[in-house]
Amino acid sequence: MTLLIIGIIVFLGVHLLPTLSDLRGRLIARMGEGGYRALFSILSLLGFVLIVWGFAKAPVIHVWTPPNWTRYVAILLMVPVFILLFAAYPPGEIKSKVKHPFLVAIKTWALAHLIANGDLASIILFGSFLAYAVFDRIALQRRQPGGHVALAETGLPRNDIIAVVGGLILYVVFLVWPHPLLIGTSPLP
Repeated sequence: MTLLIIGIIVFLGVHLLPTLSDLRGRLIARMGEGGYRALFSILSLLGFVLIVWGFAKAPVIHVWTPPNWTRYVAILLMVPVFILLFAAYPPGEIKSKVKHPFLVAIKTWALAHLIANGDLASIILFGSFLAYAVFDRIALQRRQPGGHVALAETGLPRNDIIAVVGGLILYVVFLVWPHPLLIGTSPLP
């Protein structure tokens, strides 16, 4: 469980740096934009590896036993997650309406997994990401325009079509292949 917690602290800690504009600015002034990005990337990767490894090695401590139907709720909630992940990048109507689709995707992903998993490691992992996404969304509202976060703009309708089709394809692929391979369990019954 320790590796999981350290991984979460490293990964989310690095991703919270943009909310601390003074610290981020000092780091960029000291290391340069390229150095800052390199450090950000290395620490993000290290945190991600520790999260995956720590989650896989964490003991299964049941806090609550979710009813079987929660699996289907999670499967349904995950559909928009993949669409929102695609919509987070190219400008389109989805991005314009949702404002920050990546953060909405993280919140929905975390909530879906909290509903369907009752073990302590899952609660720590998904609860941390849900808290991060809520905090970051609030912090985004307080940041000054012109920061590193671009405001959503409406783009071509094809970008929304790409987001929906690409998201659905990635969802099905992830559901069938990488989730069982990487996580060790299939969400499908």
